[in-house]
Amino acid sequence: MIVLGVESSCDETGLALYDTERGLLSHALHSQVAMHEEYGGVVPELASRDHIRRAIPLLEQVLDKAQTRAADIDAIAYTQGPGLAGALLVGSSIACSLGLALEKPVLGVHHLEGHLLSPLLASDPPEFPFVALLVSGGHTQLMRVDGVGQYELLGETLDDAAGEAFDKSAKLLGLGYPGGPAISRMAEFGDPEAYKLPRPMLHSKDLNFSFSGLKTAVLTVVKNQSNVCDQDKANIARGFVDAIVDVLTAKCLAALKQTGLKRLVIAGGVGANSQLRAALNAAAAKKRFRVYYPELEFCTDNGAMIAFAGAMRLRINPQAAQRDYSFNVRPRWPLDELRTV
Repeated sequence: MIVLGVESSCDETGLALYDTERGLLSHALHSQVAMHEEYGGVVPELASRDHIRRAIPLLEQVLDKAQTRAADIDAIAYTQGPGLAGALLVGSSIACSLGLALEKPVLGVHHLEGHLLSPLLASDPPEFPFVALLVSGGHTQLMRVDGVGQYELLGETLDDAAGEAFDKSAKLLGLGYPGGPAISRMAEFGDPEAYKLPRPMLHSKDLNFSFSGLKTAVLTVVKNQSNVCDQDKANIARGFVDAIVDVLTAKCLAALKQTGLKRLVIAGGVGANSQLRAALNAAAAKKRFRVYYPELEFCTDNGAMIAFAGAMRLRINPQAAQRDYSFNVRPRWPLDELRTV
């Protein structure tokens, strides 16, 4: 079964073809970072308009790469939510229009389920069950995953997500957008002893997170400096990154201890962060658990994870896809509402 995946939840347009027998056939992605950079963040209306321009050329690209005809597609999966309403509407309308034209069933997929399952696309995928840290610009959650659609929320952020804190703190340091990669690179040149920033909820005895206070601490440090030179920026960046990594690592260890599991999956854009990966790998070696990451190209939003998640859903329940081609989007959609069928 060949599934076309369509991702358009925010500022990346992604399409991909996944074959349940041969694996990922092809994928293509267009990032809108350059367009949104001058505004310092994503402009929803511009994002929606750009998805319209990019989707069909990307479809032609993935079909050409896979040497596949549109008629060979068996089903179409699209991101139904969560995300920006206008951007979601573009992807869902394109997917349902293609389904109608090709007379193929369509299936709405949860964006975060795509991220959760993306490490299964790797050459050495994890087995169920596992603990997953879903960490991105909009979400920071710890989940117990027992199978496709079998998710238990263990803890989540009470305010800013980790990726959001990265972007906001980078903006305070004048590092531009997107802030996550920029502040991570700057931190490599910082002195870890220069600024000891707070570790919010590190000792809260639960698995929840809070990062707004850490962002405020960065703001306070910047305001107290009469002239923030490049080395000061690097030192502040190092203090910020170390604080977030310490909290994320500690909470992951606590989740593994609480569940008794030995497999940890990292999903979402912040999962590409080199400092976080280094800390988790060191902890894994010491505590004797296994940590899994998606391929770097699948850490950010992409069509491959949507095609794969759709294929897994259809494998469990072939009737999950529908043919009436009506659609609605869910900009807010808790992941723990999902079920296997």
